[in-house]
Amino acid sequence: MQEHSSKVRAPDLKPHRSLFERLTALISPEPENRAELLEVLHDAQERNLIDADALAMIEGVFQVSDLSARDIMVPRSQMDVIDISKPISEWMPEVLSTAHSRFPAVDGDRDKVVGILLAKDLLRYYAEEAFEVRDMLRPVVYIPESKRLNVLLRDFRANRNHIAMVVDEYGGVAGLITIEDVLEQIVGDIEDEYDFDEADDNILALENKGNGARWRIKGLTEIAQFNAVVGSALPDDDVDTIGGLVSNHLGRVPHKGDQFAIGQLHFEVLRADARQVQMLLVEQRPLLPEHD
Repeated sequence: MQEHSSKVRAPDLKPHRSLFERLTALISPEPENRAELLEVLHDAQERNLIDADALAMIEGVFQVSDLSARDIMVPRSQMDVIDISKPISEWMPEVLSTAHSRFPAVDGDRDKVVGILLAKDLLRYYAEEAFEVRDMLRPVVYIPESKRLNVLLRDFRANRNHIAMVVDEYGGVAGLITIEDVLEQIVGDIEDEYDFDEADDNILALENKGNGARWRIKGLTEIAQFNAVVGSALPDDDVDTIGGLVSNHLGRVPHKGDQFAIGQLHFEVLRADARQVQMLLVEQRPLLPEHD
């Protein structure tokens, strides 16, 4: 008697495609460039194949490969630094108020960065009688303004470094950039315990510089609240939030570093991801007289 094979055919794991789907696949070419690929991904998101967060991160990855250090760095004028030529007691309050984990250490001049001080190393200041700041400094990493963010991220990871000083073509300090700044271009804003997140803290008044008042403002702040605090009369007919107003004004999703004025108010985008603006610096400036 002939024995029958006991082997069972494995089921086809690939979903069965209709004749129409197979013909469409033959007619429609694969994406040939980034724009076509993003169009496919947007279509996939609309059909709920991927969620909005995943799409935003993919767009962020593409954006990182297009941006350079100068696009997202903290400008030289806005860097929080410590001047080791001064007594520790003079700059320690700033260390406590800004609550950064790392500080560029300068020696009398912002262009003369002599090292990076880790805030945790300052614990020794309170524990030891003899404390020398210069002995605590870590080496400085310098990068050009033109360095691509994807290359910089790879270097950060390979060298286990978290901060770099950005220099211009003449060798002067143009700003600084951290690994968090780069990652935020992909995953969005990374908030920590020092970021203000209460509704009452949507608008944070800053120390005045010059003649105008200054505020740090969340992108999701309602325009009505903004107007009440700042004393402005920005319209809220089309959008409800300051972030929406900024996007409408620019005609696109804002990028970090974007600056513009609406009347006497000067706006600068401090944080933004592929979807929305997250943090703004707003300064009230006097209107310049018109010339005939």
